Amino acid sequence: MPSDLLKIDVDQDIPASTEVVVVGGGVIGVATAYELARKGVQVVLLEKGRIADEQSSRNWGWCRKQNRDEREIPLIKYSLQRWVEISEEIGRDISFRASGITYVSDKQADVDQWEAWNQMAKAYDMDCRMLSAREAQSMAKGTTKQWLGGANSPTDGRAEPGCAVPFLAQAARRAGVIIVQHCAVRGVELSAGRVSGVYTEKGHITCQTVVCAGGAWSSLFLRRLGISLPQASVYSTALRTGPAPEIFTGGLSVPGVAMRRRIDGGYTLGLGGRGRLDITPQGMRYAPKFIPMMKERHGGLKIRIGKSFFEGPEAWYRKWSYDEASPFERFRILPLRAEDSLVAEAEKVMVSTFPELKGVKIEEAWSGLIDSTPDGVPVISAVDDIPGLIISSGYSGHGFGIGLGAGRLTADLVCNDTTVVDATPFRHARLVDGSAIQRPGMM
Repeated sequence: MPSDLLKIDVDQDIPASTEVVVVGGGVIGVATAYELARKGVQVVLLEKGRIADEQSSRNWGWCRKQNRDEREIPLIKYSLQRWVEISEEIGRDISFRASGITYVSDKQADVDQWEAWNQMAKAYDMDCRMLSAREAQSMAKGTTKQWLGGANSPTDGRAEPGCAVPFLAQAARRAGVIIVQHCAVRGVELSAGRVSGVYTEKGHITCQTVVCAGGAWSSLFLRRLGISLPQASVYSTALRTGPAPEIFTGGLSVPGVAMRRRIDGGYTLGLGGRGRLDITPQGMRYAPKFIPMMKERHGGLKIRIGKSFFEGPEAWYRKWSYDEASPFERFRILPLRAEDSLVAEAEKVMVSTFPELKGVKIEEAWSGLIDSTPDGVPVISAVDDIPGLIISSGYSGHGFGIGLGAGRLTADLVCNDTTVVDATPFRHARLVDGSAIQRPGMM
């Protein structure tokens, strides 16, 4: 895990009953619990490891509306609104800064793709715009490259994953949410076909609703109930530098690397579209659904077979009993290691693009899992076959920025309230009812 993840005080004991149990303490689970508490709902959030430790603290810290799948645009617009107002609401600086995000490239294909996206986005009344070659050149100081063009939104922003989710979790506790770490949910209890409780390693909790926000573990968790959730886990590498000259204030994507200015004066670096996809039993199960995406995006992925075939969220497990240790207890926090070759590549691109950053120290590198769906869009949905079961998972590598809005949408579904945006694009059935998988939009 990144070393800057904030540790927080949490509850130690589970109650005998509650209204809603949220499974998973990442940004989605925490935001959902917080929004439910604001609605006056009794909530218990259970995390098998630590809050934000496995996925949500390992992302780039980008909060963007640019270059998203069109289906996500209404939700990300709402989410960015929440990022702006949440610090005042909880009485704590959650670290969000609307400092802008810019994409630049020396490849005409990239510029053409951004132009097409911006044409589509005009219908959504956003401040995204194309940049001329001269404008693109001026967006970052000291580059050695000559850009053909770019795209920018001045109100896209950034936040620090290591503190944003923990601060929100603290606010959720103040609002009445019970949060218990190191407490795996082994399974869901059903009575007359609907949710009636959960079985945890600390005992049973009676409840009416369960929200599955388990990230990369969601598919395995739901499969124990006979529910199919097609997900694939991509292993991604990121890193952070020590203090460095400020060549831009927000987020910047150049060919080969994406960079974000950090509050501590360094940069977080990631490699868009690069990573590792392991062959696993779950992967083979859902492979046909992922073929269209793989045809388009396989170029940056290494495919291999390794330990994850036998352990972790996509391995094969027998149907465990709820009174015995589950896979979620065996791997509370996956021991993921950054790929040295990708770390070296990111540093090389950074220095070749911005010579002023030569000699900047790489302080830390890490790896994280991206829970991807076949169409690159999350599932935020009730499960038709099991009343009381809600899924909020499959955010496909862009859940941090959309997380606050997704938490509100998930809470609306739990309460059967009018949803803050139309939830139809995120319905679970689209991935399992036999209909054609929609082509992924830009991400």
